Amino acid sequence: MRRSEMIDLDSIDRRLLAILQEDATVSIAELAERVGLSQTPCWKRLKRLQDTGVITARVALLDREALDLPLTVFVAVKTGRHDEDWLETFARGAAGLPEVVEFYRMAGEVDYLLKVVVKDIAAYDRFYKRLIATAPLTDVSSSFAMEQIKFTTALPIPV
Repeated sequence: MRRSEMIDLDSIDRRLLAILQEDATVSIAELAERVGLSQTPCWKRLKRLQDTGVITARVALLDREALDLPLTVFVAVKTGRHDEDWLETFARGAAGLPEVVEFYRMAGEVDYLLKVVVKDIAAYDRFYKRLIATAPLTDVSSSFAMEQIKFTTALPIPV
């Protein structure tokens, strides 16, 4: 099944996904118990959710501050070019910068929005110089996060 296709998710699938979004290390035995299945049907459901692309990865979420990456910067990019060659060059260049943790093409006044994590202003300045070298840009505007009010990777799954 292709990723773009929707699959039917019943209440058990949705509960499995909600549990895994909170803790992807939960064992099959515990998952099965929490959703009211035996282990084999639970494992088969998980495999189907992975095979169909509903579950895209299981990862460890890291503490930015513990890794000395406390500064979050939202970088708004405007360009005068909107052709495919320019986009490919910019997308490859910006996505290849490890400080970029999220990258979006936007509608509205800003063409692209990047979420960047760095150690400090000096590290951001070094990043900025590498970013503007990726492709011709019309304007780059940076907004520095003062405080993180909410952070989650969990999607709102109605169960």
